[in-house]
Amino acid sequence: MTPEDLKKWRTKTGYTQITLSHALRTHSMTISKWERGEREIPSFLHLALYGLECKNRQMKKAKGQQEEKRKKESDINGNDL
Repeated sequence: MTPEDLKKWRTKTGYTQITLSHALRTHSMTISKWERGEREIPSFLHLALYGLECKNRQMKKAKGQQEEKRKKESDINGNDL
């Protein structure tokens, strides 16, 4: 993974350097140095990023299911939310 690849992935997925550093449990300066090419990107980072993508998809799916359940319950009870 190149520094450009990392920055592209981060911006595409909506992470800031700070939020990505929290997700990876590292310092935001580490993310910055990786993106500037000042520090070598770990060879396994792509796996961690894939894991974050999977986690985010699961969270979005669960949120959608909760919203659908609330809508059905609202329809059954005749309530508008």
